[in-house]
Amino acid sequence: MGPTDEFELEARRRGYRRIAGLDEAGRGPLAGPVVAAAVILPTRCRLDGVDDSKQVSEPERTRLYDVIMQRAQAVAVGVATEQEIDRLNILEATRLAMSRALASLTAPADCLLIDAVELPNLAIPSRSIIKGDTLSVSIAAASIVAKVTRDRMMAMYHQTYPVYNFLSHKGYGTVEHLKRLAQHGPCAIHRRSFAPVAQLLRGHERMRFPAQTEVGELPGTGQ
Repeated sequence: MGPTDEFELEARRRGYRRIAGLDEAGRGPLAGPVVAAAVILPTRCRLDGVDDSKQVSEPERTRLYDVIMQRAQAVAVGVATEQEIDRLNILEATRLAMSRALASLTAPADCLLIDAVELPNLAIPSRSIIKGDTLSVSIAAASIVAKVTRDRMMAMYHQTYPVYNFLSHKGYGTVEHLKRLAQHGPCAIHRRSFAPVAQLLRGHERMRFPAQTEVGELPGTGQ
């Protein structure tokens, strides 16, 4: 069946008029930012084909992105960089990206529908919905905007760092990406706090600074 506007209609019955769906893309990759999007749709807005971005093909996502941008009352995007992810952790960086998206809305939301994540210290009501991108049309729309925006960012990074082929895997930990990461080491947009990258960096450190031999031991002989 796909997402519906039932959550949005319930919020409207309670008197809210600018209900924003909020979702993110890029929590799992080893490289690149996490991107959040906030989307406010008009009442009874039908968006045929809109669904969780992971369930929609890339060409269809691009088409739906254009439809959403045309029909939404307001759309905004927020980004948290890989440095912020490493400093804060991925959950807090996701919250930061979502807060930035909300702050960038030209028509401020008066109610939020959020995919799974809870945002603290909000000045407006919010509802965290598990698997919200498969249930709420505005969250699904936000998931598509976030995914398309992030994919386009990774395509730009591909031009700067072509040896990793970000255009193909978008920074996720695929077999190809892990192989290229092992060959070339991390680049500036790799997340140092994520295990495969951190392990690789520790390995490089051990190669640069091998353990010292004990006093009186002859290097290479163990005697």
